[in-house]
Parts: sequence; C-alpha cells; structure tokens
Amino acid sequence: MAYADLRQFLKALAGAGQLIRIEEEVLPEPDLAAAARAAVNLGETAPAVVFDRIYGFERARVAVNVHGSWRNHALALGLPPDTPLPEQFREFTRRWENFPVPVQRHDTAAFMENCAGPAANLHQLLPLFRLNSFDGGCFLDKAIVVSRDPDDPDHFGKQNAGIYRMQVTGPGRLGLQPASSHDIGRHLKVAEARGEDLPVAIALGNEPVISIVAGMPLRYEESEYEMAGALQGTPYAVARAPKTGLDVPAGAEVVIEGRILARERAIEGPFGEVTGQYSGGRLQPVIAVDQVWHRTDPIFEHLYLGRPWTEVDYLVGVSTSAAIFRQLADDFPEVEAVNAMYTHGLLAVISTRSRYGGFAKAAALRALTTPHGLGYCKILIVVDADVDPFNLAQVMSAVSTRCDPAADVTLLPGLPVFPLDPASPVPGISTKIVIDATVPAPPDRRGRFGQQLADPPSTKSWEQRLRRMLQEAPHAQS
Repeated sequence: MAYADLRQFLKALAGAGQLIRIEEEVLPEPDLAAAARAAVNLGETAPAVVFDRIYGFERARVAVNVHGSWRNHALALGLPPDTPLPEQFREFTRRWENFPVPVQRHDTAAFMENCAGPAANLHQLLPLFRLNSFDGGCFLDKAIVVSRDPDDPDHFGKQNAGIYRMQVTGPGRLGLQPASSHDIGRHLKVAEARGEDLPVAIALGNEPVISIVAGMPLRYEESEYEMAGALQGTPYAVARAPKTGLDVPAGAEVVIEGRILARERAIEGPFGEVTGQYSGGRLQPVIAVDQVWHRTDPIFEHLYLGRPWTEVDYLVGVSTSAAIFRQLADDFPEVEAVNAMYTHGLLAVISTRSRYGGFAKAAALRALTTPHGLGYCKILIVVDADVDPFNLAQVMSAVSTRCDPAADVTLLPGLPVFPLDPASPVPGISTKIVIDATVPAPPDRRGRFGQQLADPPSTKSWEQRLRRMLQEAPHAQS
C-alpha cells in the first residue's frame, strides 16, 4: 500500500473518485484558500482538489484537502475508502504493533533534479498565498521539518520529523513557531545554549503517510520514519538532504535546507489557527535558507486551517487518538479506545473498563502525562467500555446519565496547555478538567444503576446486511 510520492497518491485519489482537477486559471487569492475551505465543507467524503493553472505563475500546481476526509484518510492508509472511522482507528493501532520498521535509504531522489541557492525567492519559486484574510503573510503549513538532537546527533530516533508552521518573511527567510513542548523546541534549546545554529531540512509535497505521522505525538526517541514504515507495511524511503545530511522523505516535491539562527527572533504572525481564532504576531525564531531543491514542475501542497472541521482535523485526528491510546494502554490495559480528534486533542474521550472505584479518574490523570496529553488535553471525558467514544450521541448520553457533577468532575489548575488555546488566561497555562461519566465500580456504590440495555441479538449482522443493500442499490435511498 506504500505510495512513492504525492503524485502517486493523487492518482489513487482520482481512481477512487476522491479528486477534483481545476484546469481553468484561478487567482492565488482568494480562490485557492476559498476552494480548500469549500472542499472540506462537503463533509466526511470530501475530495482533494488540484489546480493546474494559477494566475501569476507559469507552471505552478497546487493540491489542497489531500487528507481532508475520512475517505481520503482511509486511502492514505491503503484501506477501502468506505472504512468506518472506528475501524480506521483499530487498524491504525494494530499496525503500531509492528513499530519500528527500519528505513530504506536512497542515494538519489527526484527532488534533487533542480537546485536554487540561498538567494532563492520563495515567493517566486512557490505559489504562495494567504489562507485567511488577516494572516500576517504566506505560510508553509504542511511542510515536514527535520532536525537532530545536537547532544545525540547519531541517534536516528531522536531525529525529529514534525509539522510546524513557517511564515515566509522575505527572500531566504522563514519564521518558525517551535513550541517548547515539541521535539524541535528541545533541539533548538540545546543548540542555542551552545550559541550554535540548528540545521533543518524542510520537505514539501510528501506522500500521505509521513504527513500523518509527522503530526503524531510520539515519544522523544521514537522515529517518525520507522513509524511510517509500520503503518504502510514496508520500510519508509528516505534520502539525505545534500547540504545538512538530514534524512528527508525521498518522494518530496521540494526540500529547503537551512539553519535556525541562534538567539535571533523576528515578528511572525498573525495566523488563522486550528482553534478557529487568529493568533497574534509574536517574536519567533528565524530560519535562514541555504539551499532549495525541487522536482521539475513541483506540486505545492497546502493545508487549510480555520474554524473546525478542516483538513488538519482529519490529518491528525486518528494518529493523535491512536498515540494517546497506545501510551495509555501500556499502563492501563483496560482502556478500549481514545477519541482525541477535537481541536488537536484539547478535548478527548477515553473508553475504559473499570477495575475498581476511582479507576476512570486515574486513567484520565495518566492520559494527562502522555506526550500529547501533557501539552494539549484540557478536557477529558471518561466513559465505560460499552460506550463508543467516536459516537458523540453515546458519549453525551453517558455524560448526562452517568456523571454526578458534585463527585465526578475534577478541576486541575495550573497545568501546561497548547499556547494558542484562546481560553487560557496565560498562554501555555490552563485549568484542566476530568469528567467521569462511568458507572461507579465497587467500593463506590453511588447512584442507582441497574441492568444496562444492550442491542438485540444479531444487530451487527443486520447492520452489515443493510449497508450492503444500500451500496448495491443506491437508488433505493430515494
């Protein structure tokens, strides 16, 4: 199921009826961002969109909403496009068990076809555009940024491949937002303590699995490339960026090499965020571009962010949920599933069996100390194993009938959170909340919970039968 590059995946999307190609000329602004927003507004079966002619650029091509539906997400994982979301989650966690899968190294790659030096004007090379009206400029927001731990540069697992937003602030200059909780933030802290620049390689236009993995909250020493190999079922292909020697996806359309300048900051932002709010302009680290490599006629891929849901929610929803689940289940095997798809996991739902009274709260507190939970999970809802955490009707039913606010709601002040959370009184610090919506287990005997209703026998087989009938005779729906 492995895709060699973005182009091969776009062909697969087209073959599944999940790609729309726009051949007439469009304006970079507002057409590209408006189309990306419109595509994801079509819902859970939304297609990707490719633009072949963009005003002001001779041969530019742009792809948007590549991961922007559960159908596209399933195809990225090599699953049938109609695979239901809970099944995608279970298959994702099953493949995780194969981690790590060693990478496959390539001496050459297609992105090495063309080279531009440090004076390269990114505004001329790439079809850049503002995503939202009040963005402070043009951003690279679906780029994989690769860096190494300066204290342990030969440790492959500590080489980070993550998605971080970057603003194009001038020819050969990018502004970067590396949160201190992110791996690249740790790398930069070490480099700056030495007074050294931090080398980075930035890959644009990648095959779909590494884009999913780059947004995953893996442990610090776990390699994104080795996880991508586990998810696609075959070693992941990497190539060394010629100047920095960093490992980048071999199928990338564009690779930018440069350095995060030690102890230099410049204004970056505002930017329309995943929260649906603009973040303000802030002093952020600066990347100096040293070299730009690109395929002939590269495809520039963009990720629209805005008021949820957008493509980013599909991109990181399952991977974030699976990561928290796997890390939590190591200590609490009773945990059945985790749904952390809402605003990058600021709200998460945990489904678990309870060993004893108070167990659900304990599981939630452990989730808050996972790599992602530590910096993101602000609202945690814990439900019983008979509740599907991906079914909000069931979750809301559990909250409304199994939660006693006096005893089952716990507030935890002064904990770290995503700095861009607009509700935080101080950026990066918040009160977190645990809502226990499970039936009390002994010795806790509160409430009046008798026998719970269950679906009639053979309900599942009837679901499958009716679904097949709908697929075989779609006209019957009318």
